[in-house]
Amino acid sequence: MSPLEIKSSVLLASIYSLRMLGIFLILPIFSIYASELSGRPTEFQIGLAFGIYGLTQAILQIPFGMTSDRLGRKPVIYFGLLLFIIGSFIAGISDHIEGVIIGRAIQGSGAISAVLTAFLSDLTSDKSRTKGMAIIGVSIGLTFALSLVISPILNNLIGVPGIFLLMGILAFIALGIVKFFIDEPLDKKKIDSENASGIKTILKDFDLNRLNFGIFVLHASQISMFMAIPFYLINQGEIPLNQHWVVYLAVLAISFIFLIPMIIFSEKNNKTRESFIFSIALLFVTQFLFIYFSNDIVGIIIALIFYFIGFNYLEASLPSLVSKLAPIQRRGLALGVYNSSQSLGIFVGGTLGGLIANFYGYQGTFLFCSLLIMIWLFLSITMKMPIKNNE
Repeated sequence: MSPLEIKSSVLLASIYSLRMLGIFLILPIFSIYASELSGRPTEFQIGLAFGIYGLTQAILQIPFGMTSDRLGRKPVIYFGLLLFIIGSFIAGISDHIEGVIIGRAIQGSGAISAVLTAFLSDLTSDKSRTKGMAIIGVSIGLTFALSLVISPILNNLIGVPGIFLLMGILAFIALGIVKFFIDEPLDKKKIDSENASGIKTILKDFDLNRLNFGIFVLHASQISMFMAIPFYLINQGEIPLNQHWVVYLAVLAISFIFLIPMIIFSEKNNKTRESFIFSIALLFVTQFLFIYFSNDIVGIIIALIFYFIGFNYLEASLPSLVSKLAPIQRRGLALGVYNSSQSLGIFVGGTLGGLIANFYGYQGTFLFCSLLIMIWLFLSITMKMPIKNNE
């Protein structure tokens, strides 16, 4: 990669990671915080407050991606970050679940994930694009890991309202980074806005839709699981909330020890497809570990290690695969569909996962996740890895 490509990839990955903070930083603590709000909200309301962020993202990812294809990436990013700031402050000052739901909805409406990924595609060459996507993938994994560790600590210091306000401040800083440190490419290709066949091609592409379903399942199961895991650690692991970071730090460190050799082996021996399928299978196994072997802290830790190995590998792989399959002039649209699928997964995982937990308990939530992952595994068995970008 050239120095400019490395700089662009790192800066855009930092902005992308900020967006994921909207999910990850409150993931380990939100269900407990929301359950103590005024009016004692139900599991469904808690799930809705968490998941509605994904719903508004899902609705707006495609329009934002398509708009950025025509008007440029930076104006759309500015608008999305402003919405994220407004939503963060509304959620931060609300002491009722209804206010948090509104704030989370506005937060999610700043749907720029697809625009950021398309922007990275604009700024990197074909041979460097996978590396650029990998930087984003790694940044997501590191953001996830960091969030799980520091979230209970921040909660102890400033509480969840303070974390929401912190998100807004970080988004304001991100505005300055985009404005002063990242330039739009001068030779960006324009698309024919009247050509609807290209749009239909993207929406009907089976391989892209298979990846879209994958990211939907990955995040639907993640959100559903982490509505239960904090309570498992408190009730079955007998660990108070402010000490959960110790468990997450240990689990993530162990999972990365296994993950890194797995990535090296798959790349060196051309076993990317096998590693991809194996990671989905790990997620499937994890659900039953939580159901049958999580009565103590050892069982919970083993299940979490398996989960993080599979999750981190898949989170890094999926956007790279989409960028390789999508034609360059429709990459904003393709990544818009992909990120919409991700966001819809967050919404479904929060709302439906919360509803299932309300009626069938948290074991029902894990069974729901296992069903989704089983369908994804079945669809992925015949998948072939793209050799190069379709440009």
